[in-house]
Amino acid sequence: MTAAKASRPGTRARGHECYHCKQWVEAGAAHDCWTTTEAALTRELSEDLRDAWERLRETAIAFGDQRIYASHSSIMFSRTSCYFFVRPKKNYLEVVIFLGRAVKAPQVRQVVDSSKRKKANIVRLTHRDEVEAPITDWLQEAYAMSETLSGSRRSSRSSAPGTRGRGRSSPRS
Repeated sequence: MTAAKASRPGTRARGHECYHCKQWVEAGAAHDCWTTTEAALTRELSEDLRDAWERLRETAIAFGDQRIYASHSSIMFSRTSCYFFVRPKKNYLEVVIFLGRAVKAPQVRQVVDSSKRKKANIVRLTHRDEVEAPITDWLQEAYAMSETLSGSRRSSRSSAPGTRGRGRSSPRS
């Protein structure tokens, strides 16, 4: 059924237009426009950006075991937690690298506190030739530090389960 037919006076709509992606969704049809793929996010990239994306992905894969997946408008690179992600834009790739420090370099456009331990260093890439040192060094550092920065390993000084936040070993008198 077309949108025009569904909106004809006297007929009942047999679907709706998704407010987010503007796609027509038939009544009862499954629709989750938040679910996406790498291919969908990179489909409309220019040749230069596609080359930069491919080189960036190949570089990350060479670091070792990890999970690469699309989420909303980003492509995530993760070990136990995300150590960097890419947001493909029309004119550039926005690369967000999670490190334990703020990087001061011309390539870093902005640094945002991501958590107590992590700083999100934001870089824009427009060409394959930009995927080289020092950016690849920061990616390697983020990969190597991701488990430490995520806090996924329990430190030897952590308290026993159930005692967190009590702070005293004996009650007040």
